[in-house]
Amino acid sequence: MQTSSLAERYGARRPSFTLGGGGRMSPRARLWAIAALVLAVLLAGGLTLYRAQVLVSSKDISFSFPEKGQAVVDFSVTKHPSAAAECAVQVLSEDHAVVGWRVVQIPPTEPGSPAASADGSTTNHRVTLRTVSAGVNGGVHSCWTVK
Repeated sequence: MQTSSLAERYGARRPSFTLGGGGRMSPRARLWAIAALVLAVLLAGGLTLYRAQVLVSSKDISFSFPEKGQAVVDFSVTKHPSAAAECAVQVLSEDHAVVGWRVVQIPPTEPGSPAASADGSTTNHRVTLRTVSAGVNGGVHSCWTVK
């Protein structure tokens, strides 16, 4: 019995698709690849636009304790001018326990508001909180958009 090579026995292998151009994609496969790429780009762009509209960030400016049982926290909020948001403001004790907490509503920015930046995306706020014991630090815990 004579031994034959695999190519003679089963036929030659078709070259697979490679980026180097060694093979060719069928028109149908090329269409699916282009459609998948276009869909991925559209989804990425849509997600970027969506996140840009709903992101809210805050920055602590200062805090003070004008009298026993009271704290004042100054902070700025950056968001889309037409979006409404809420921020949780907290006061912490020396052992990092929360001794004061308040959720503050941040309405959409009015054009030309004196507390807003030129484009209306950043606004400054001052909040007075009651505390249950002495605090040593105050600031924004988190902010989120509301419908």
